[in-house]
Amino acid sequence: MGTTHEVTNQVPPLVGHDPVAGDAALAEACLRHADDATLESLKALGALAGSEQAQEWGRLANENPPRLRTHDRYGHRVDEVEFHPAWHELMSTAVEHGLAGAPWASDEPHAHVRRAVGYLGWTQVEMGHGCPVTMTYAAVPALRAAPELAARYEPGLTATGYEFGLTDPAGKRGLVAGMGMTEKQGGSDVRANTTRAVPDADGTYALTGHKWFTSAPMSDLFLVLAQLDEGLTCFLVPRVLPDGTRNVFRLQRLKDKLGDRSNASSEVEFEGTTAWRVGEPGRGVRTIIEMVNTTRLDCVLGSAATVRAALTQAVHHARHRRAFGALLADQPLMQNVLADLAVESEAATALAIRLAAAVDAAESDFLRLAGAAAKFWICKRTPAAVAEALEVLGGNGYVEESGLPRLYRQAPLNSIWEGSGNVIALDVLRAMGRSSDALAAVRAEIDLARGADRRLDAAVGRLAAELADPDALPLRARRAAGLLALCLQGSLLVRFAPAAVADTFCASRLGGDGGAVFGTLPGDAPVAAILDRTAVPSV
Repeated sequence: MGTTHEVTNQVPPLVGHDPVAGDAALAEACLRHADDATLESLKALGALAGSEQAQEWGRLANENPPRLRTHDRYGHRVDEVEFHPAWHELMSTAVEHGLAGAPWASDEPHAHVRRAVGYLGWTQVEMGHGCPVTMTYAAVPALRAAPELAARYEPGLTATGYEFGLTDPAGKRGLVAGMGMTEKQGGSDVRANTTRAVPDADGTYALTGHKWFTSAPMSDLFLVLAQLDEGLTCFLVPRVLPDGTRNVFRLQRLKDKLGDRSNASSEVEFEGTTAWRVGEPGRGVRTIIEMVNTTRLDCVLGSAATVRAALTQAVHHARHRRAFGALLADQPLMQNVLADLAVESEAATALAIRLAAAVDAAESDFLRLAGAAAKFWICKRTPAAVAEALEVLGGNGYVEESGLPRLYRQAPLNSIWEGSGNVIALDVLRAMGRSSDALAAVRAEIDLARGADRRLDAAVGRLAAELADPDALPLRARRAAGLLALCLQGSLLVRFAPAAVADTFCASRLGGDGGAVFGTLPGDAPVAAILDRTAVPSV
């Protein structure tokens, strides 16, 4: 082969790190909102997340996407989805470590923080399987609008056992849930849905219609929306009925998506599909919004995880790659870029875990508004952050083997899921308009840092000015939502992050001493101190 094939100046594989306890921002947030025991309980999950084995599961699950089987060999309709074994390893790990519905059945005071910290760490391995994990978590509070159904299905949804396959839910070790709201003529305008529900004599309903996006169609049960005479109503649709027969759930096709390749997203047709009503007739949006609001937490967690995973790869690369006579990590401009990304990651992480703590504390007013604002801002920032991290690797980052292209394809998803940017920004306005308690709760959180940083105080003043003219707000909804999220992040960092991180955040995000792209921190930014918190073990 000769000396031309000697490999030099290439970065060693990133294995053996712990994206839970090894992430200073995440570990500190866990300790802040929970305790040492909570962090310790995630030790095994963190170790697995940084292992070569888990990384291989993520690769295989995406390189071998799910396959649709509409019929068996004899022509019988089966409507099944086949997954690579790696997908099942990812799912089993997530469910068994309590990242799905388990917190709702726990009497631990920090169950949702524990779950959020684990979710943020574990989904850095592979984000696609996070979709059914999230929907299972989010289905539980919504299903409680129908106590009899909750009594039947909640034990399976909150279990820590994973069992794939369409069988009687009553006999399974654990259940997975999905959701079906979107229709091709409506999109985010779910009130335009045309799926119809007709009551049957036995108290069930027969659904007929077409759902345009139904993720994780192999799930055991789904919450869906359909029209009754009283209006849009929420229903439970199981894949297998109580008598053991399969419900009508016709998978028309799987979507060929930009990213999220490991997860099956489908079009589903209902034709006389058996369903049970959840909540009051005509109050379907109000009922299912419990599930939607809970998924927003995971949109924030998933985006924070994506940014952190990209940052980790970028820092690891820069600390091993040499260019122009020095390590990339020692070159000032690269330090600026990496530190800027690190600040972005820490701010996202701090707000994400604060939202989870609000679930534990039942702070519904705070969560309603802060969750929407965080979903808008953090999910919007993710594609730009991942693109910058990819560029740190240069051409190597553009190659599929690096893993960065998968992160880049995944990055826009959470900003689109259950409502894209405009929908969420306008929902921020609705949350403020309908409930003065929601705005008061968020303002109270921000005000905990009042007087600690003049730039944060000035940003809070600008936010008040934005909100002072409600008639003009619809045009400026994105400005208001983004500034609200930034003020929340600023308050958290000023109170809890090291001075190097908090000061740099306030200078660059709130004080105007930063540019429109990453890597434009102020000249006196303490980049070395910031990067010390992103330590990745040397290999």
